[in-house]
Amino acid sequence: MNILQINSSSRADASHSSRLATSIVERLRGAQAAAQLTVRDLGRAPLRELDEAALQALFTPAEQRSPEQAARVAIDDALIAEIQAADVVVLGVPMYNFGVPAQLKNWIDAISRAKVTFQYTDKGPEGLLKNKKVYVALTRGGQYRNTPADSQVPYLTTVFNFLGMSDVQFVYAEGLAMGADAEQAAFASAQAQIEAALPA
Repeated sequence: MNILQINSSSRADASHSSRLATSIVERLRGAQAAAQLTVRDLGRAPLRELDEAALQALFTPAEQRSPEQAARVAIDDALIAEIQAADVVVLGVPMYNFGVPAQLKNWIDAISRAKVTFQYTDKGPEGLLKNKKVYVALTRGGQYRNTPADSQVPYLTTVFNFLGMSDVQFVYAEGLAMGADAEQAAFASAQAQIEAALPA
């Protein structure tokens, strides 16, 4: 089993979402000792945004790209290869101003490529990243689960389904900014969710 862990927090070692994502990975590896793990920390190594230069590089035929354009496309090619090789994808996703971190959006833009990770057919779009399990560890300062303020779950569900990854499970740690007792309860709840999702 190949596991790809994506950490998207800007907080490095203090990240709650990365901590939960690692807990999920440890649970997975406990059941599959030979599992291979790739970790991409988008906070420590942010990706470039999808700007005009990147779009020009992507839409230029490979044989006509300048060295700079080829290098830019190669960055996204490597990210796509990582997720294509993964059997399980584990993401740590904090809530920033009711959305996902910008660095996670940049990663999503990088791996979403027509005719590579999705395609349009006469029956509509088809995701090409199939047969993968996705776990998303969500951390929030407040309580937003199943409320109109939670834009993360609909967005990520839509994106992953569009790319062919329909088996998505969310783990929630909420109320982390609501006092020490609430934080402790949030992590206990999240750990219970992980154990329920991945029984020993």
